[in-house]
Amino acid sequence: MNLITILIPTYHRPEALAVLLTSLYFQTEKGYKIIISDQSKDNCNENSVSLQTVINLHRSRGTFVTILKNLPTRGLAHQRQFLLDQTESKYCLYLDDDLILESFVIKNLKDVLMKEQCGFTGNAVIGLSYLNDERSHEQAMELWEEKVKPETVEPGTKEWLRYRLHNAANILHVQRHKRFHSEFPVPYKIAWVGGCVMYDTEKLRDVGGFSFWRDLPVNHCGEDVLAQLRVMKKYGGCGVIPSGAYHQELETTVHDRGINAPEYLKI
Repeated sequence: MNLITILIPTYHRPEALAVLLTSLYFQTEKGYKIIISDQSKDNCNENSVSLQTVINLHRSRGTFVTILKNLPTRGLAHQRQFLLDQTESKYCLYLDDDLILESFVIKNLKDVLMKEQCGFTGNAVIGLSYLNDERSHEQAMELWEEKVKPETVEPGTKEWLRYRLHNAANILHVQRHKRFHSEFPVPYKIAWVGGCVMYDTEKLRDVGGFSFWRDLPVNHCGEDVLAQLRVMKKYGGCGVIPSGAYHQELETTVHDRGINAPEYLKI
């Protein structure tokens, strides 16, 4: 059985998905499987030569890759739960379909998760268009000096303000200023991490995973935040620096953000 299953929800982004999968091919961590949940209402992924080529590249090395259709759409949380239901691995890595990862990302997330025995680890996603946008007022960072412990983080608390560190390219600026090196990944305290998160699968399931999709309107956002807050409350969670996750900065496919899961449901 694979130690890690990579879970990728996708919607009408074959080119971006191909870029992400290409970066996965060059990861130093090997032996994972990839499950993609596709909610595109056409055959854009099947018709993309570039995407099919990189999938075949993975398969030529023996990597399991599958794309599953998940229709009709029942919201983002259902999409994530659908992926979780396919998972048998000890760890599962959720990736947004519009990322690019440096080669050390999966190994570092796994190593920190194994060492800390917490619920999840994550890499903040960097927007490289903000490379010259230095925001020193948003760069406060609190490292975990001891083992990662459970925390209750809620909107309106001072801990909630940690999210600002993940804006723009802040995390990139911090890791350059403080000379963090990819060979020595370090856990730090977070409010949540978006886009690139590795869970201990059973710990995620223990708090209900994303089964709360049934309690949300179809049009919602923040489902990943709510799941992380619940895992963090019981098992702890952390960010990992340096981050090697970059956003392709495509236009969002989630336009209706009126219902925010952490505000709509109890943490």
